[in-house]
Amino acid sequence: QVQLVESGGGLVQAGGSLRLSCAASGRTFSSYNMGWFRQAPGKEREFVAAIKWSGGRIDYADSVRGRFTISRDNAENTVYLQMNSLTPEDTAVYYCAADRSPYRIVVVRVSTEYNYWGQGTQVTVSS
Repeated sequence: QVQLVESGGGLVQAGGSLRLSCAASGRTFSSYNMGWFRQAPGKEREFVAAIKWSGGRIDYADSVRGRFTISRDNAENTVYLQMNSLTPEDTAVYYCAADRSPYRIVVVRVSTEYNYWGQGTQVTVSS
């Protein structure tokens, strides 16, 4: 069983920054791609960013590219999401997720390809 625990959410003013962390346990973290998703009130869960198991490939949603940075530390079993230049539109519950397939060559945006999810951390950006 895999456990993912997010932290780092909170309330921030527009233009501010937050760094989310997701600590993983229960399987070989370094073998799996990791993703971040978010869900705003009344909206569907959407892809934010993903990183390959090796860290060698990264993908971002257009809405966050250039503002958010995903990274991982395989020695610490942790994936991060650095969020800069936040806007009220970034307000959501943010979830980290682990890919269902080990050593996947590409990073994917489809949530059904991720089979383990954290409990989520709330990010609120005030105007």
